[in-house]
Amino acid sequence: MSSYRLPRGGLIDRQSRLGFSFDGTALVGHAGDTLASALLANGRQLVGRSFKYHRPRGILTSGAAEPNALMTIGGGGRTEANTRATMQDLYDGLEARSQNRWPSLDFDIGSLNGLLSPFLAAGFYYKTFMWPAKFWEGLYEPFIRRAAGLGKATYEPDPDRYEKTWAHCDLLVIGAGPAGLAAALTAGRSGARVILIDEHSPAGGALLSETATIGGEAAPAFARRLGDELATLPNVRVLTRTTAFGWYDGNVFGALERVQKHVRNPDPDKPVERMWRIIAKKAILATGTEERPLVFGGNDIPGIMMASAMRSYLNRFGVAPGKRTAIFTTNDSGYALARDLEAAGVELSAIIDSRADAQFAYAGKARLIKGAVVSDAKGGKALSAINVTSATGGTETLSVDALAMSGGFSPIIHLACHRGGRPQWSDAHAAFMAPVETRGLELAGAVTGASGLSACFAEGAARSARALQDLGFPAQPFEAGIVEGDIVAPPSRPLWSIRGVKGKAFVDFQNDVGRKDLGLAVQEGYGDVELAKRYTTSGMATDQGKLSNINAIGILAEARGVSPAEVGTTTFRPFYTPISFGALTGPHHGHHFQPVRKSPLHDWAKKTRRGFRRNRPLVSLVLVSRVRVKPAGGRASIAR
Repeated sequence: MSSYRLPRGGLIDRQSRLGFSFDGTALVGHAGDTLASALLANGRQLVGRSFKYHRPRGILTSGAAEPNALMTIGGGGRTEANTRATMQDLYDGLEARSQNRWPSLDFDIGSLNGLLSPFLAAGFYYKTFMWPAKFWEGLYEPFIRRAAGLGKATYEPDPDRYEKTWAHCDLLVIGAGPAGLAAALTAGRSGARVILIDEHSPAGGALLSETATIGGEAAPAFARRLGDELATLPNVRVLTRTTAFGWYDGNVFGALERVQKHVRNPDPDKPVERMWRIIAKKAILATGTEERPLVFGGNDIPGIMMASAMRSYLNRFGVAPGKRTAIFTTNDSGYALARDLEAAGVELSAIIDSRADAQFAYAGKARLIKGAVVSDAKGGKALSAINVTSATGGTETLSVDALAMSGGFSPIIHLACHRGGRPQWSDAHAAFMAPVETRGLELAGAVTGASGLSACFAEGAARSARALQDLGFPAQPFEAGIVEGDIVAPPSRPLWSIRGVKGKAFVDFQNDVGRKDLGLAVQEGYGDVELAKRYTTSGMATDQGKLSNINAIGILAEARGVSPAEVGTTTFRPFYTPISFGALTGPHHGHHFQPVRKSPLHDWAKKTRRGFRRNRPLVSLVLVSRVRVKPAGGRASIAR
């Protein structure tokens, strides 16, 4: 047991105890927990197995990009596979089961695949199952089908309701973080019809994990106050637990609301999920950024986590990542986590900063190692140590049971690319930015490269005011107040390859695609980003490359000796996150699957038919199906 619940802190309700189970073991969490935070609070760091090698995997993120913590939730007709524990709100009686393991999570016979890894490199399936041809149907195909897939679907009918609906608004705001809240309030106060959506609950985004103060008020309390004001405005609709999954022609947005996925017994008179089709005159994308992992040996061992996720579990859920923690960072944001860990009384062993010239004024007690990298992590089902390699090539081993990593940030621009736009590489931001032309859709906050709460508040309000001006509404000023304790971090320097790596260094965690696989793809002529994706399966997991794609592009660029701009990205398509078939179907199932359409004469024909049967007419009708005509001199015949 490494991770544990802190005795105080967080936004959870410690007075409300919720019982749940994981793989049959009874555990306890609190109202306000996600399944992921509750598992960490109970010391459960091993939560799944990878697809290819069945390697032990732990919780990596705190959001929609989670590649490891995929669970099967519920039972009977409500069984739902591949549920991300990071997105599942905890409720009393929740039943969760790990996937892709046999006979158990702790002892998985499939982990023997790791011994065969030298023979299972990228593209092995293209080369292995070609000969002899007669083995395909009898041996290869049945074996592949049994190995494919992650969770198992149920054959029982789904007892719940699903719903589809339309909505219209003047301004749609996607993302309820600092920029999104500022944009929604600016428009809401002006009288415009506003819809604000966010995939989490409650609204607040990064503010819920911040320890900074805004106008003398704690960031989570400030976010709650803004949310309360939005709830009082009759022209504003706030949809939490709602994910915008696509941007379509006519400025139509698709969104999925998880109405009752956070309760044990859904109300039969309400849908469990509702699909929204929203027509917006203007829209603002305030989705923030996704933190990038770092590619070093053993970077998939349970106990290794994204720095922003570790900060979220610490500040929002009151969960410490371990007894001895280290941070590996390429940018200043890692120091915000260091400050919060020390304030919470969690032992911080070291901060490893890859920049030899890092200028951040760190005043904490942890050891600061500049110009160094974590080359390898050690451990099996839990992290036990890391190897730190200095700029001179020397290596030392540090004993830790938790490691936070931060390789920089990638703007979440997926929706901005759904109508054909291509991302543009920015050397200044070391990231792919949104297309230049996004007519009808403005971007605000961290998704544009803005850093710090003050900048995000200001940009959200400014973008909203500009949209309101185009629509003819007078913009109401929004002032957040003075922000204290915020860290404004300059863009990080990309670190695609790490020196001294000995163990397996993974890029795509779910599909077990490593750095060497991408190098092999280039060597064998598959260096194009689309070809490399299919040759290695990098970016083809359930997270659709949210964590892996940028690192894969950087590694391909290094191997080819070009810029990431020349490599480019794969195509961004809906859906942003997986959508259930029930939500796509809505109420159209069973006898409602296909509407019965009747002609205006239907009732008359039905009545007439009954009359013929009752009166038994003497004259019978002969239905002529076809007429066969014989050549001249012959005779026509009628076929009945």
